[in-house]
Amino acid sequence: MAPAKSTPVAIGERTLSLTNLDKVLYPDTGFTKGEVINYYTRIAPYMLPHLAGRCMTMRRWPNGVEGKSFFEKRCPSHRPPWVEVSVGPGHESESSRKRSGNDSPIEYCRIEEAAALVWTANLAALELHAPMALAQDLATPTTLVFDLDPGAPATIVECSQRALDMKRVFDVVGLAAFPKTSGSKGMQVYVPLNTPTSHAQCADFALGMGHVLMKQSPDAVTVTMAKAERPGKIFVDWSQNARHKTTIAPYSLRAKPTQTVSTPVSWDEVSDCADGGKLSFVTDEVLQRVTTFGDLFADVQILQQELPVGSNR
Repeated sequence: MAPAKSTPVAIGERTLSLTNLDKVLYPDTGFTKGEVINYYTRIAPYMLPHLAGRCMTMRRWPNGVEGKSFFEKRCPSHRPPWVEVSVGPGHESESSRKRSGNDSPIEYCRIEEAAALVWTANLAALELHAPMALAQDLATPTTLVFDLDPGAPATIVECSQRALDMKRVFDVVGLAAFPKTSGSKGMQVYVPLNTPTSHAQCADFALGMGHVLMKQSPDAVTVTMAKAERPGKIFVDWSQNARHKTTIAPYSLRAKPTQTVSTPVSWDEVSDCADGGKLSFVTDEVLQRVTTFGDLFADVQILQQELPVGSNR
């Protein structure tokens, strides 16, 4: 087999050898690896604040979105020396340790600069998944997340309706929240905290919100993970707040037929979608959005809030 064609590219002070830039990773649209790298290069100033300091999990599609993929928690040993690592959440169960065959602490990649983001893109890591806690304090999530997953025939429209129900509760208790598309079927709502909080507190609050939504709309919402309970309902996945869980990162590509992106959106856009509008964006649209609106998720990194008294344990 001939070696992959290598193209040297300067990213800031780094020089990377990029390979197979013409390889099509999204066959339905002809979107190539080079275009994936171009997108991540251009989105880096907006995306990096949401990745920096976190133990990142990559999901790689070496042969494109129609091929096989794999999650990679452990940072590859062939990483450049300037790609930082941190020991992060280990195997969450004995069975997962046995499957991996490796009991050693997991060193995750840290994506602290544009060159590191481009390096992951060159690995065909289309999706980047981030935990809610920083590597320096794994016990303290900086953000609470609600993952709204629609069970067919429910869609992003019903997700938006439920997100608006959530926002009304947030408004009553004085919490600011920020929505984004998942880039797939659903959406997530982030509640920035950036104050001392535990994963258990966040999970309890998220589960409590799920029960509130179920009481309001019993035929439209579930907090039960069983697939049999989900058809036609929005599953409020409160478990995404567990210490070992990750959520698709803001501005990450998704491995769908088209190059959709997990995109921060405004509450006005969520409201429009709840009335039957569109809420899905591909790479070019996202790059135009950040040029026009900036980072709609910027406050998630800095806004300090506390969960209401009574949700703590």
